[in-house]
Parts: sequence; structure tokens; C-alpha cells
Amino acid sequence: MTDTENPEGEELFEHHKIVIDPGQSQLRIDKFVLDKLEKVSRNKIQNGIRAGAILVDGKQVKPNYKVRPNEVITVLLPKPVSDGKIIGENIPLDIRYEDDDIMIIHKPPGLVVHPGIGNRSGTLVNALVYYFENKELPVMEGNDDDRPGIVHRIDKDTSGLMLIAKNEFAISHLGKQFYNHSIERKYQAIVWGTFDEAKGTIDAHIGRHLKDRTKRDVFPDGDFGKHAITHYRVLEDLYYVSLVECELETGRTHQIRAHMKHIRHPLFNDIKYGGDKIVKGTVFSKYKQFVHNALKIIPRQALHAKSLGFIHPTTNEKMVFDSELPEDMKEVLDKWRSYIQSKTKSNS
Repeated sequence: MTDTENPEGEELFEHHKIVIDPGQSQLRIDKFVLDKLEKVSRNKIQNGIRAGAILVDGKQVKPNYKVRPNEVITVLLPKPVSDGKIIGENIPLDIRYEDDDIMIIHKPPGLVVHPGIGNRSGTLVNALVYYFENKELPVMEGNDDDRPGIVHRIDKDTSGLMLIAKNEFAISHLGKQFYNHSIERKYQAIVWGTFDEAKGTIDAHIGRHLKDRTKRDVFPDGDFGKHAITHYRVLEDLYYVSLVECELETGRTHQIRAHMKHIRHPLFNDIKYGGDKIVKGTVFSKYKQFVHNALKIIPRQALHAKSLGFIHPTTNEKMVFDSELPEDMKEVLDKWRSYIQSKTKSNS
């Protein structure tokens, strides 16, 4: 019996659960799984087994392991996200680290990750296809036409670090870490308002908005959507806005943006979630003009994927990468700091 689930985990991966029939004869696990799943190569399955992304009764086995009746096999595989051949494009990549298995890139705001309706070109995937072709890197079988090496997403207008897998074993190994929520991801965001507590946790389901399909909504009673957890810590309180650090325990679409709006602290200039309006402050024309000028500095949500921590797929070493805040977020913060200082002087 085979069951395809939509689990709590990274939305770029799909989870299969196979319960072996009581009358099943002993058969190598790679051959058995190959017979059960469509459009999956034996090489992809063998790499998944070696990476621990394919388990038998919750335990890691070798590709030559012979399955037995009534055992339960769980399979974690990358989920295709587009149709058709992707054309490589010579788009510059800001590569912060690279070895034979992985790359760490810094994505600028405005760069779409995946091709889609209205974005068939000019995406990060187009850039990676070009890069892999010109570096003569081995193509990841079954993955080259949709998202070569992509194991997680960040939104178009979010800047920051992304982890790229360069071979089948790496994508299986890293995919398992994302699925198990063991990847450490820290973001920094400028949000509206001040907080009563210096740190906190938002534990509330996130699902597609019931009226607007392009947005996500929070369902605190858990009656819809998927389980989502965001830990936050206030780094700087600027009265009208705050700089916060958000650490993701899960990886839902628009998770930080939706969670922050839910607790009435939408991200600064997040048009989709109400951060492009004055959420805190007076209605005086001078203040409104100041906010308008600040919004023009950062024509996107003020969100940056600052750091990544994970286990290297080959060396098994813990690796941590950090990045600087982008200039638009720095400039907006400086503008708010100056505004606070001028208000303090005028009131003294």
C-alpha cells in the first residue's frame, strides 16, 4: 500500500509511506521502491537511501537491504515545481561559499526563485541552470528541469542566504534536514510597533487565505492550514518600529510575514500584509511625510534571511553562515534612529 502525504515539513518535498504487503518476497529496497513510485530514477532512490531520506521502520538501511513483509518504508523526495525545460541565463550569482556538494548564495531582493506564470525567465533557477552547464557540473537526474539544487525558498522581495545542493546525495541529505526542522534559519526584520516582551514564540497554523489565494492567513485554533512556529527576539526598539530576529522552526510560505501581522506587528512596507500603511504614530503631516520617505527607501518588505546553520552532507560537520543587513534596511533603520533622536531633543 502506498500513501502520498502532505506532511509538516518543507513544502518543496513530498512524503511517501509504503506499507509492505504480508505476502511480499524479499527484494532489495532500491528495486522495491523503484517499482512502487513513478518517474523516479534508481540513482535518485539509492542516494535517498544513503542520505537517510528513505527509512525502514524509522531506521536507516543500505541500498542492498532486503525488505520484509509488514515493514513500513518512508520516502522523502523533492517535489517538482514547474513544467517544461528551463533555459539557462547568464544572471550573476553572489556566491558566498562553494564546494563539491553545496553552494551558499546571497539572493538580492527582487529576484524570483522559481520560474512560474509571468516569470519564465530571469529567475534564480535560470541562473543556476546556466551556472551548472558552464561549470560542467553533473546534472541532477529528474531535477534539472524544474529546480536544480533548490532545497528551500525565500520570497521574491526578501533578501539573504540560500542553500543550494549540487548533487543528488546532497539534495536528499539537506532535504531531510529541512523536513526534520533541524536547519537553523535566522531572519532579521523591521516591523511596526514595540513589543511588551523582549522575546516570544508564535505557534499558530498557517494556510492559504480563504479569500485571497496569493496570501497566507493564520488559524490560531488549528482548524485549517499547517502547524507553524516562529521564535522572535527584539534587537532594537525604535518606538514606532522595531528590529527583530526571527528564527524559523517550520518553513511555511510567508511564515514570518503572516505571523507578524497576526500579532499586530506587520513588516515595514509589506504591501501584501498591511505594512505599507502607518500602523503606529501620529496623523500629523510631517510624520506622514517622514514615513512616506522611509517607505520609498525600501520598496519591499523589510525582511532579510541573515544566517543558515546545517550539517554538511558529506563531511557531517556543522556549518554556519551569516550575512550583513542589506543597504536599504540599514538606511531605513538609520532614518528611524535619527527621527527618534530629533524627537527626543525637541521634547527635552
